[in-house]
Amino acid sequence: MSEPKYRIRALHTASTITLYQAYPPAIGLAAARDGRFPDLWKRDRMTWVKPSFLWMMYRCGWGAKEGQESVLAVEISREGFDQALRHACPAQYDRALYPDQAAWKRELKRAPARVQWDPERDLRLRPLPYRSLQLGLRGEAARRYADEWTVSIRDVTPLAHRIHALVRGGDLAGATRLLPVETGYPAEGVPSVKSQVSMANAPSSPAPAAR
Repeated sequence: MSEPKYRIRALHTASTITLYQAYPPAIGLAAARDGRFPDLWKRDRMTWVKPSFLWMMYRCGWGAKEGQESVLAVEISREGFDQALRHACPAQYDRALYPDQAAWKRELKRAPARVQWDPERDLRLRPLPYRSLQLGLRGEAARRYADEWTVSIRDVTPLAHRIHALVRGGDLAGATRLLPVETGYPAEGVPSVKSQVSMANAPSSPAPAAR
């Protein structure tokens, strides 16, 4: 089955959704150890969370990029995630939601969250013809993410390294078996998501197989 161009793909349960981030060890190891972000984590800055494991691997280079050596799986409440989505502004102008760019820029400046769509990645970290969500959080949303919505924080750096080793060795089937099982997350009622989905509701071409 081919994938829709825009969809939130995530590991989720009835009450939680798992998001990925990567940090220097001083932040990442402390967060995983204590199950919460340390004071060193700046709550007054924009933070970007990714529901897609492979997009996170692309961003952090399988945990090899400087300052991104600790890869975290942050499980947060769906209630918090949905609240952030409902108050999110698209990172790019969407004429289906705003009468003009000036109105969008005002909302972008005010909104506590931003929705951005980036090409999903395959095991070789090549772009696929469909997109996955990045969610930017700032202000109250960032603080609530760190201090209220978070249910658990796990260090998945060893998993990232193990999958990467299998990919480098050509065992794509083995690497695939270790990937988190990500399925479509129901967010059709969220305007900043729904407008993108409705603009691209025709299925995209099947994703190319990794070689």
